[in-house]
Amino acid sequence: MTPRLIAVRPIAARPIATHHHDGRRARALTAGLLSAAAVGLAGCASGGLGQAPRVASGLTSQLICIDVLHSGLPLADALRQRVAPLGAMGLVMPLIDVQVDAGQGRVHTRLAGGWASQAQWRPGLGCLVDWPGDAPAASAGLPPVAHWPAPELPAIAGPAPVAAANPALAQALARGFDEPDAARPSLFTQAIVVLQHGRVVGEQYAPGLGPATPLLGFSMSKSLTHALAGVLVQQGRLQPDRPGLFPAWQVPGDARAAITLDHLLRQTSGLAMRQDNSGTDPNSRMLFIERDKAGWLQQQPLVAPVGAGWAYSDGHFVLAGRLLRDAAGGSAAALHDLAVKRLFGPLGMHGVTLTVDATDTPNGASMFVAPARDWARLGQLYLNDGLAGGRRVLPEGWVRHATTPTLDTAYGAGWWTNTLGGSMLPQWGVPWGFASAPRDAFFARGFMGQFTLVVPSRGVVIVRMGISHQRGDAIEAVDRLVGEVLAALPE
Repeated sequence: MTPRLIAVRPIAARPIATHHHDGRRARALTAGLLSAAAVGLAGCASGGLGQAPRVASGLTSQLICIDVLHSGLPLADALRQRVAPLGAMGLVMPLIDVQVDAGQGRVHTRLAGGWASQAQWRPGLGCLVDWPGDAPAASAGLPPVAHWPAPELPAIAGPAPVAAANPALAQALARGFDEPDAARPSLFTQAIVVLQHGRVVGEQYAPGLGPATPLLGFSMSKSLTHALAGVLVQQGRLQPDRPGLFPAWQVPGDARAAITLDHLLRQTSGLAMRQDNSGTDPNSRMLFIERDKAGWLQQQPLVAPVGAGWAYSDGHFVLAGRLLRDAAGGSAAALHDLAVKRLFGPLGMHGVTLTVDATDTPNGASMFVAPARDWARLGQLYLNDGLAGGRRVLPEGWVRHATTPTLDTAYGAGWWTNTLGGSMLPQWGVPWGFASAPRDAFFARGFMGQFTLVVPSRGVVIVRMGISHQRGDAIEAVDRLVGEVLAALPE
């Protein structure tokens, strides 16, 4: 195949006012990257501020690889919508050189003539960021699934997009794609899928996208990781309360030995895994620089007693990903095979990619990719209390585990609960949940506006995906969508 090369050298910066995730991202990343551009270019050491340019390069390679090579989005749109609005990225874009080699499935990014990173798309394994001098990855790719198990979850729809069941729902879906300011778009809605009683009753996609388009779930990956962990618990390969998870923590006197899988899923480990998305924080280094992410995280000390406090960090679910890999057989191929047979096949989730790092450890925190309908199928499994077609896929009580609030928060285990509705999350200054949804609702939530909302009392699952740059992952805009959708559906 002749490589198809797409190059951007450099693109013009376009100032975009943004607020995203918990409100800290734009402020912190702006300060970090601007300082790094000044200090790092002068030859700062690899840690701290000097880390930020590498993070900026690696982040660009990773996100462009997913959006362009995996999801099939145009490069210009991916740069303009996904990367440029991220904090200071819009200001450093004139310094970035991005090349996409579609034939080789590779993205090359160079920042300011240095800090060169690459991302390789690997079939079945997703996009891997690597750096000059990195050792080869454990796996180069997986073959296509030869025989999918017969689905046990009843079909949620046929292959064609499903028109809204009534005019009110059609209007709600259309409004979900409206921009509050057409001159300065910030929502970039990609997909909305609505299920009621296990069937799609309406869906809508952005131009060029459809039911089979795989889309980045960001932290909705954590909810899928909870499901994968449940499959392994159901088989007796993992125990939620078993301590001493890793050999590095089994030294006599090491308090980290008390950490369990349950602590990881509830984000109460007490480990030093600060996540402020500044580009200088440990979480950014882990995501976009470290080759063995879970191995690096295992070296981090405790900063709080195990189980005593809640602290959101992707590191918890990367460590959980290492446990999944090892329990499934020690390789990405073994984990993928188990997921196909025990989860994806029974649910009809044929479009999921479990992105793994160079050590075959899945990034169960933020980099799983799947079509919107597959995220909806996951929500339906949890609405059904872990059953698919009457067969138990997840252990009895596993959905209750996911939806039981942790400590004094509205966070469960890999899923967010709606027990506090629209009240504010004090650490981030954004709503914990949805004021427009009943209190029995719970949801997966991802950066840039990824949501899978499950409403058991209404038999409803709502998936919304996009590339949004509004406060709190655009949760307030999505809350309006949720209210309109629920109002349009029969009780």
